[in-house]
Amino acid sequence: MVNPQATSTTAGGRDVLAHALASQVKLEVVETGYRGHAMAIARAAARDGIELVVAHGGDGTVNEVVNGVLTGEDHGARTMVGVVPGGSANVFARALGISHDPVEATHQLLFAIEHGGGRRVGLGRANGLWFTFNAGLGWDADVVAGVARRRGKQTSPALYLRAAVACHLRPPLGRPPLTVRIPGEEPVEVRTAFISNTDPWSYLGSRPVHLNNGCSFDTGLGLFALRGLGLGTVFRHVRQALREGGDQRGRRLVRHDDLPNLSIESEQPVNFQVDGDLVGQRTRVDFVSVPDALTVMV
Repeated sequence: MVNPQATSTTAGGRDVLAHALASQVKLEVVETGYRGHAMAIARAAARDGIELVVAHGGDGTVNEVVNGVLTGEDHGARTMVGVVPGGSANVFARALGISHDPVEATHQLLFAIEHGGGRRVGLGRANGLWFTFNAGLGWDADVVAGVARRRGKQTSPALYLRAAVACHLRPPLGRPPLTVRIPGEEPVEVRTAFISNTDPWSYLGSRPVHLNNGCSFDTGLGLFALRGLGLGTVFRHVRQALREGGDQRGRRLVRHDDLPNLSIESEQPVNFQVDGDLVGQRTRVDFVSVPDALTVMV
């Protein structure tokens, strides 16, 4: 499954990768043409009993493939997923130890196929949508919305930084409070909420961004939420996020690294993102951790 619009995919590179894979497996190459196309193709492939669907693109392409393969409640789908990075961040692939270089990633995939490699990973679900590494509401999703209007082959860390600053100074939807509800605990009012399924939460170029360093594909979900977004608070946590180890602490911080489920509500619709793609606006999102949801060929 190739997304030709992904940041680092090219026709020549696609052909080289396809040739290498075709030497070991029966291969069909499909180029995606619109949002949701990869999901539809992956769903059909899973329904037809295809053993492996390989996503060559960014995190959005991977997310669509995963949501296509894991249709309905079929958490134990027989169809495995492979990843050959082709985007700008490739967070899911990097978290799994897959090379950022597409050629090297293809060699890793071929080695895994030959030796029967496969890793079961836990995923998150948000109002029925699967996510592989993160989701969020508030400032996080506002940044994604800002980048979405300008993204394409020129997507870069600088674009995300500019969008983050702009959304902090001038939030597009204002700054309605969010209420975090965790079973067994009192509700907490926050101004932004980040949900992680692994660590790092994302990357700024080559630098990992740590929000929940106790979170992994083998644990529950991580919650990183801030009660306020003053410049001092934001600067402190950005500095901690970029520091090696990235252990987050602060009096305005609400953090959990291993939650089976939680919900976030707002009286007004707020932006909601999943795996770096804007889903739309919501007033409530229910998050659930699903252990061993997917087999990744790695």
